[in-house]
This record gives sequence, C-alpha cells and structure tokens, in this order.
Amino acid sequence: ALAVALAAGLGSGESLEIDTSKFGQTFHGIGGLSGGGATSRLLVDYPEPQRSQILDYMFKPNYGASLHMLKVEIGGDAQSTDGCEPSHMHSADDLDYTRGYEWWLLSEAKKRNPEIKTAALSWTFPAWVGGPETSGDPFKHPELTAEYTLKWLQGARSEYGIDVDYVGIWNERRSDGTYAKTLRRALDAAGFANTTIVAKDGGADICNEMARDPAYADAVGVVGLHYPS
Repeated sequence: ALAVALAAGLGSGESLEIDTSKFGQTFHGIGGLSGGGATSRLLVDYPEPQRSQILDYMFKPNYGASLHMLKVEIGGDAQSTDGCEPSHMHSADDLDYTRGYEWWLLSEAKKRNPEIKTAALSWTFPAWVGGPETSGDPFKHPELTAEYTLKWLQGARSEYGIDVDYVGIWNERRSDGTYAKTLRRALDAAGFANTTIVAKDGGADICNEMARDPAYADAVGVVGLHYPS
C-alpha cells in the first residue's frame, strides 16, 4: 500500500492509502461522438485556421481534450435526432463513399492521432434495408442489413485507409441475435475479424438475452450501455 498526503481534501495528519495490490475497473479513455443527426455538421465548413485549431484541440495527443476514441454515425437518410445524415447506399444498387462529412472527420482524427480508436453506429436505415416490402425493420432481412453495414466499413478502409475498430447495431433501439450473428459472419468472411461488434447501445437487458444464447454472446464483443443502465 502507498500512503499519499494531499494538499486539498484531507485534514492535517490525514492520509489517503492506495492499495496497489487490488484493482477495480480499468479506465480506458474518453471518447467523442459525431452522431444523432448533424451534431458536427457545421465544423467541416468552418474557416481556417479555426477549423484546424478545433480539430487539434479534440484529437492531438497530450493537447486539449486528447480524445481516445471517435464514434461516428452511419448515415441512414432519415431524421436521427438533430437532423439527417446521408446514407452511402440510398438503394440496394447505389454506393457512394463521398457523401456526408463523417468520413472527413474520421480522417482528420486519424491524421492527428493514428492510434485513436474508431467506432461506427447506425441511428436509422434506408427503407430498402427492410426488404422489398420496406418493412422498416432492419432485422427482418439480416443479410441485407449486414451487407449494408459491411459496405460502409469497406468504404472506410478502401477510400480513407481506416479500419474501424467497433461497429454497433442500432442506437438505443432493440438488438437482435440473428442479425448480430449474421453480421459477425459477414465481417469475418470479408476480412474484418478485428472489427468488434458493440450491442446494443442501450439497456442492460441485452445481457439476459446473450446469457440465453451463447452464439449471440460470442458474436458481441462489447456491451454498450447508455445513461447508464
């Protein structure tokens, strides 16, 4: 154990004992979010040098916020809280990796800190992902949704040189074991075995679901809790 006397918070003669033989939860870092519909939309249009100064304060190591992770929204062509972000696939036969500004922001973060962790998450999905009946349910045709998500990750890699570390399911909505397992298989087959699936960016009830389905638990690498659950 290590006894430390602090200048503030402890009275005269008091000490704080730190027992280095025992460890609790590990602090992994602080992240930033560009998601929820256009929350960082204005930044890309800021004039220089102010824009670069803001980016430096966010992402440069040991300078400003020094963020350890950046999570961005996978745009879904729909209102997702504060606005809409365009999808990379307006339809099943459409693909464009230049839409929006999340690609730009990821690139600027990596430029300043190549070691920063990256994450991507859908708030909404284009209607076609729900199948020919446009059901509105991204899990009704899990292969379609897995392919849609995979295409986004492939674009990050092929067009911007970014291997995304984490990918989510559906922000603050339900998760789905069949979809998570389908996505895991698709990622592994396409060379994204190192991209970890996060579920479900919501409540802790997913833990009970995974306990009942070991294959579901194997597909998910991180349980994402909000607010906190």
